[in-house]
Amino acid sequence: MRAERRRAFHAKGHRAEWLAAWALRLKGYRILAVRYRTRLGEIDLIARRGDVVAVVEVKARPTLAEAMEAVGPAAQRRIAAAADLWLARQRDHARISLRFDIVAVTPRRWPAHVPDAWRG
Repeated sequence: MRAERRRAFHAKGHRAEWLAAWALRLKGYRILAVRYRTRLGEIDLIARRGDVVAVVEVKARPTLAEAMEAVGPAAQRRIAAAADLWLARQRDHARISLRFDIVAVTPRRWPAHVPDAWRG
């Protein structure tokens, strides 16, 4: 039973990331990476529009407030550390303006994009 629940949550997370990526594309972002893994953690989405790169945490929750609360200080530090590793590998890193966003995927609603949700 435990493995089935884990698979269900995993599938729900992948669907939420897919929806979030499409919502960002429709806003003019180019998706650079999905589930970008580093030794310090994982970034759900990395999206770019011009010189702004959004490091995006995707949360599937019943409400926007719950999604925002789900990204606590420890998760923010982990994501920021992973983003630093990604940024260091970019040739044009000096031009890039890095930002930390949240996309909340809630039932029966279009994904809510919260730009600049926290400072890294």
